Amino acid sequence: MAAASLLPGYYLGLMSGTSMDAVDAVLAVAEAGTFRVHAARAEPLPGPVAERLRRLALPGPADPAGPDPVDELGALDRLVGELFAAAAKGLLAEAGVAASEVRAIGSHGQTLRHRPRSPHPFTLQVGDPNLVAEHTGITVVADFRRRDVALGGQGAPLVPAFHAAVFADPREYRAVLNLGGIANLTLLPPGEAVTGFDTGPANTLLDAWARRHLGTPCDEDGRWAAAGRVDEALLHRLLAHPFLALPPPKSTGPEEFSPAWLDAELAALGHAPAPADVQATLGEFTARTVAEMLAPRPPARLVACGGGARNPHLMGRLGALLPGTRVESSAAYSIDPGHVEAAAFAWLAARTLAGLPGNLPSVTGARRAAVLGAVWPA
Repeated sequence: MAAASLLPGYYLGLMSGTSMDAVDAVLAVAEAGTFRVHAARAEPLPGPVAERLRRLALPGPADPAGPDPVDELGALDRLVGELFAAAAKGLLAEAGVAASEVRAIGSHGQTLRHRPRSPHPFTLQVGDPNLVAEHTGITVVADFRRRDVALGGQGAPLVPAFHAAVFADPREYRAVLNLGGIANLTLLPPGEAVTGFDTGPANTLLDAWARRHLGTPCDEDGRWAAAGRVDEALLHRLLAHPFLALPPPKSTGPEEFSPAWLDAELAALGHAPAPADVQATLGEFTARTVAEMLAPRPPARLVACGGGARNPHLMGRLGALLPGTRVESSAAYSIDPGHVEAAAFAWLAARTLAGLPGNLPSVTGARRAAVLGAVWPA
């Protein structure tokens, strides 16, 4: 077989067909304009693994009333990719910038599941980068997290490297708090390694409770929470979640701090708090989990970003729980709190194209720093 255009060397191919009985592995070599098989091997799939694959490959929903889960995964991967592409094109139109001027898009995608501590650790995002590249005509860097997980890391949080580049000060100990669905901290003590970790939920439960009881996407400005009273018994139960006792590095997701988990804690409480009191307790839960992680060594300044930085009630509780720390929005540093995370992934894309590592092993626990993501050319 001709291989005149190939770089010389070995190439390894892996294949598992529809029989699902083995992984076929072929080692080939390209040299002197030829491409030939050097060695081959068939590695049998373990029976239980093959059976699980077959069940998953069969059409039919896991829930009889729901869609086939693989079909749903594929459909959402495409739909989210199309939405990401539309957002990029809309932003370029507003900014008056041509696609040809953009070197790359850093697309994080939408996380569906994050299981870094499972027996087979993984993290799963959807939002097909092929569609983003095709629809925009711009090179896309995506799939940032899985290389870190492959290196034994948590795959998250990835934004601390960006936080360090933007918010660190050589004379002052600062921390950066991202209040998204999940809260994560970046610690920036001068002259020391950057550390960071998830602290627990930020907005995920607050927003879910507001949707259920107010019919609104969120508790605007935390006004509903401010009108309620903290239920100490419920707060005590929430603070007993095992994730909170884990040492860093650690990361989590809404699958751990879910409405179903909250409902179970409420059911076990023995009384039914008013909905506004539950909201107040959830806000206190977020603030308390952050403050307790900072308590051993409070920073001089806490820079907050993410949607929760626009919640005056939550920001006020953080200030009250951290009396020696100045709590302020990232807007004080000319970065809107809602823009920090997307900016971080644009930065990570630039790192990838430059061949520079994007993860911090001191944050994620990975064995080493690595260039993150894959590149889908324009």
